[in-house]
Amino acid sequence: MYRQPIRLLHESLSQNAEAASDKQALVIEGISYSYIKLYDSALRLANCLKRRGLAQGDRVAVYMDNTWPCVVSIYAILIAGGVFLIINPQTKAAKLKFILNDSEATFLITDIHLKNFFIDVIKDSSKLRGVICSGCASDSFMDECNIRIESFEEVINSSKADRPITNVISLDLAALIYTSGSTGDPQGVMMTHQSMVFATQSLIEYLKLSPEHRIINVLPLAFDYGLYQLIMTIFLGATLILERSFIYPAQALNRVKQNEITVFPGVPTVFTTLVNIHRRNPISLHTVLRVTNTAAALPPDYQPLLKEIFPNALIYRMYGLTECKRVCYLDPALADIKPTSVGKAIPGTQAFILSPEGKPVPHETPGILHVRGAHIMKGYWKQPERSARMLKPGPYPGEYILCTQDWFKEDKDGDLYFLGRSDDIIKSRGEKVSPIEIENVLYGIPGIKEAAVIGIDDPIAGQAIKAFIVPHRDYALDEQNIKKYCIQHLENFKIPQQIKFVDSLPKTANGKIDKLKLKKAD
Repeated sequence: MYRQPIRLLHESLSQNAEAASDKQALVIEGISYSYIKLYDSALRLANCLKRRGLAQGDRVAVYMDNTWPCVVSIYAILIAGGVFLIINPQTKAAKLKFILNDSEATFLITDIHLKNFFIDVIKDSSKLRGVICSGCASDSFMDECNIRIESFEEVINSSKADRPITNVISLDLAALIYTSGSTGDPQGVMMTHQSMVFATQSLIEYLKLSPEHRIINVLPLAFDYGLYQLIMTIFLGATLILERSFIYPAQALNRVKQNEITVFPGVPTVFTTLVNIHRRNPISLHTVLRVTNTAAALPPDYQPLLKEIFPNALIYRMYGLTECKRVCYLDPALADIKPTSVGKAIPGTQAFILSPEGKPVPHETPGILHVRGAHIMKGYWKQPERSARMLKPGPYPGEYILCTQDWFKEDKDGDLYFLGRSDDIIKSRGEKVSPIEIENVLYGIPGIKEAAVIGIDDPIAGQAIKAFIVPHRDYALDEQNIKKYCIQHLENFKIPQQIKFVDSLPKTANGKIDKLKLKKAD
């Protein structure tokens, strides 16, 4: 049967609602939702937004947990011709205010339990035209602010399920994805329908996904890695089991078994938790056929343990950044041979290493990774200087390539190795030192649960290497033995001069180890 090409991100929903209307699209907190239910609800909310004055290209902020209303809102905004931005529900008032003002959002869709954070913010907003709130009755706290607040549930029940007419094309913005980075306020990454559709198709291709797959997502939808689990699912016509978080691992593992999950995306903190559980009480998730990791590198020593936990799965090590979604992936067949590599560029794109001066570098020589393809961002919202730092002139007039500002090297086979963020690379005694390399060695020491390496100011070396280590409860570790192990596995200039034992490491909302906080607190 002929299928219309998908040019806009939300067109996959309408097509699957027509082709497989009763198929299970989502399972959220044990409740199942079909494709036709999702499409019908999204149409109703889209019509409400249009009636309230949403113009094409207007930004709409979604400040919610991983819930049914959150998913409906994303697709409703797209159907209405708007641009969605998802704000992590852990975000507090000051940052929320900044993002709403920076994006010039015209509507806020949120949850009643976040009232204490958003109520004062919306009072001072000059751009917001309305708020749609899940879990509250209409006008329940209208007197507290000067803006119209409506109930999400009442809007869905009272609106028509007609498809609004828009003039959106693939070059128009679909989303602003706010990312904090290492400098100052968050910045909105501008992603078009074209770039997001292309990225989705490329991901599906190399992961070899099909409509029969059942994907679990324990990551926030505000994190692009979590968001794309939803987008890929709806694009395919597959099924997504959406969890609020991974705070309760036992619950998530039960969901995997109950729902016969076949795709398990995670970040290193998730897999560290699974490995620790497995070491105490072995687990086997035999229905899982794909395991994916990004955000930070997986320690090589996790590979055999992950094979025990996921005995039937292909394990994908990947690297990406919000500015282009995904850069590269390692063929699972090479996971044991090249356990520290993140492989080659995703289908339909190019990735290559240049010196800081913009010149090609030989194999095994560190340089800055650059990316070329239809998946790269249009730039940062209202930030031309930051955009110019990341987007460089490409091979053709008017084309731009993405300069990741991350250090990599490439082996003779063309496989890539992440060495560190530009801000993370340690410059000690004239040598550039990759924290990742030291951390991988530390993870090889029995008894180390988590490790993070940073550079600290040193009057002689320029920077000295400091390691923060979270030990397992059942192990007695000491600094002398750790340094002895490092001497056996690292060059002298890479051995940590300082080792600090800590109970935990600071994490970002996306589960990454927050090295900026480590440096500030040190």
